[in-house]
Amino acid sequence: MDITRIPGSRIVEVARLAFATPDVDFLCFGESDQPSPLVARNALVAAIDNGETRYPDVRGLPDLRATIAAYLTNLHAKPVTESRIQVSASGMAAITIAMASIVSAGQRVVLHSPAWPNVGNAARLRGAIVEEIDLTPSAEHGFQLNLDRLDHMLIGARAFVLNSPNNPTGWTATRQELRAILEIARRRGVWLISDEVYSRLVYDGSPAAPSILDIAEPGDRVMVCNSFSKAWIMTGWRLGWLVVPEGLRDQIADIVEATHSGIAPFTQRAGIAAMRDPGIVQAFHAHCTTGRRLASEALSGLNGVRYTAPPGAFYAFIGVDGVTDSLDLALALVKRHGVAVAPGIAFGSAGEGSLRVCFAQSAATMERAMTRLRDGLRVELGR
Repeated sequence: MDITRIPGSRIVEVARLAFATPDVDFLCFGESDQPSPLVARNALVAAIDNGETRYPDVRGLPDLRATIAAYLTNLHAKPVTESRIQVSASGMAAITIAMASIVSAGQRVVLHSPAWPNVGNAARLRGAIVEEIDLTPSAEHGFQLNLDRLDHMLIGARAFVLNSPNNPTGWTATRQELRAILEIARRRGVWLISDEVYSRLVYDGSPAAPSILDIAEPGDRVMVCNSFSKAWIMTGWRLGWLVVPEGLRDQIADIVEATHSGIAPFTQRAGIAAMRDPGIVQAFHAHCTTGRRLASEALSGLNGVRYTAPPGAFYAFIGVDGVTDSLDLALALVKRHGVAVAPGIAFGSAGEGSLRVCFAQSAATMERAMTRLRDGLRVELGR
């Protein structure tokens, strides 16, 4: 049939096999096994009981917009006004709306790679030309972004998509790197879309990763995307937001109206309750810190495996020497060893030869799964 086609997800291919296979530890999705916060669940039920089931303000409930603005102002170095907040139906919807508002067919969109595949596909659906700049491995820091090469690639580009902390590598840009990226974007006249969904999951003792919101001015050509999915453990709720340049929120709202016409008000009430409880993010951060430690312990000393504990996000991105078909390896790990991980090729050619493990799981699951992964890699690789 004559429909638009985009590349299918190799992660889903692994997941479908895992769903059909008994006794598999499921580490291939970017999702925790922990329940969503009780305060969010209670707020949703109360909102439904109160009759909050009608069409919402497409910009988002005023209370949620104000709560997000206050949260960001408290977290970052520069204030964020409510007039810049646009609520969206998930972080992915926020990225799609950002793309729809600035990208036209034939324009170039640059993103760093390995990258979450949905971002590039959102640009391709706009008819954009997607170009990737590889994150380069670094023994000390895990990965690095070559800023000189980025400067050259952004000549004539329409947008650069930044994801820090990064899915799948955990790479996290420093404040100095963000200043350089913003300066390049300004000089080249390029829009900067910053995906900061893992902002609160960093492991250096900071409350949050360095953010474009710390340094950008309200009028900069910058859109920051975020979501309740990760730090607030609300993956299935499909609730996110955009921070847009001052004065553009109502124009962006028109695009939201034409895209998904707003978000259920009872879901937004759940987001308000979750964001107003700082203990949720703190507890989940501690949970991920434990998972990160267990992953590192299991992978240390494993012959032929290259791994540096990530500074951010909740993934172990494992380089495996000699592997040229990470999808085949991931499928074998499901079928023969009972552990599902994401193949590196799912995140672009720069990810081939690697595997991604989501360590945001309970300690019991992590201990069992990492034993299966460690043993499975030894068998499959003959080491």
